[in-house]
Amino acid sequence: MTNRERAMRILHYEPIDRMPAVHFGYWGELLVEWAEQGKIPMSLAQSWGDGNAADEELDRIIGWDFNWSHVVGANNGLMPPFEHKVLETLPDGTMRVQNGDGMIERIRPGVTSIPSEDDYLLKDRAAFEELYVPKMQFDPSRVNYDYFRTFNETRRKDIPIGVHLGSVLGSIRNIVSVIGMSYLMYDEDEDLFADIVDTFADMQYQCVEEILKTGAKFDFAHYWEDICYNSGPLLSPEIFDELCRKHYKKRNDLCHKYGIDIISLDCDGVTEKLLPTWFETGVNTMFPIEVGTWGDQFEAARNKFGRGMLGVGGMDKTVLRKDRAAVDAELERMRRLASLGGFLPCPDHRLMPGTKFELVQYYAEEIKKIKI
Repeated sequence: MTNRERAMRILHYEPIDRMPAVHFGYWGELLVEWAEQGKIPMSLAQSWGDGNAADEELDRIIGWDFNWSHVVGANNGLMPPFEHKVLETLPDGTMRVQNGDGMIERIRPGVTSIPSEDDYLLKDRAAFEELYVPKMQFDPSRVNYDYFRTFNETRRKDIPIGVHLGSVLGSIRNIVSVIGMSYLMYDEDEDLFADIVDTFADMQYQCVEEILKTGAKFDFAHYWEDICYNSGPLLSPEIFDELCRKHYKKRNDLCHKYGIDIISLDCDGVTEKLLPTWFETGVNTMFPIEVGTWGDQFEAARNKFGRGMLGVGGMDKTVLRKDRAAVDAELERMRRLASLGGFLPCPDHRLMPGTKFELVQYYAEEIKKIKI
């Protein structure tokens, strides 16, 4: 049985010979740590990326079966992106940088976390129509037609590969910032914000439609959203539903038309209040199901929505910084969740600095012993 078969059978409530060892990548700083400890070659640390040759070599060294993040798609962002340029360097070395989305970020020396949002270009309708609308249009150059026309013959057959559906709101958040999104929705111009969402979503729909029309076949479809944090959504669930429901429904119906029945969505944080919009429009697989400080969400979602709610993730990665006893306890929890069916254990986000190499190897070995 291949790992592709194992994963798809799990998500369709079918028996498997063993659980695949699945992961979702690493912080770059962790790979450098491991290289400095002599665990892996520094060349792998410096060249790693989701699904690339270094990723596959690390799978072999550690014992993983595959990285869940094997998805392919179109160029569904701003095209062309804004010029990436340094606008100002402050006395402490902090740089104010304009990125490809037109966001102004503060990048502090020595800080490796997400840059802080400082300012943004998309503040009014004039900026939208002059600067952004031209970058949000569909163009055939967004799709690599030759690649997708030969995809069925050239793709890896042993692991699941998904088609990327883009993002209905997460990418908009990246463009206008959390603060800017809040101002536009609540205080400044609700109609403008709806137009931004609709314009971007229509282009992304066309991208997916063009890919599927080539005949390329995928095991699942996948969204990236990241529109929640550790206390819940970054906006009212009612407004989210009003703005986004129709776009999820349209894109998910397209997937169903082409025979894709597993539709996965990546959103960090506490997603509970947005699950009805996603689930009712056809999204059926939660990912990465962060355990965080708020605890596991998958079992509660399964109890609420039933067997139609599937999951990939939900494994508390922090135990991999502790000891074998902590890992064993988490493996037991994964065994119990796996027994519910329709659940594929995977660390609940990138493995972070301080993660112990030997514990990751141990987890990858032990998770394979689970049978359903």
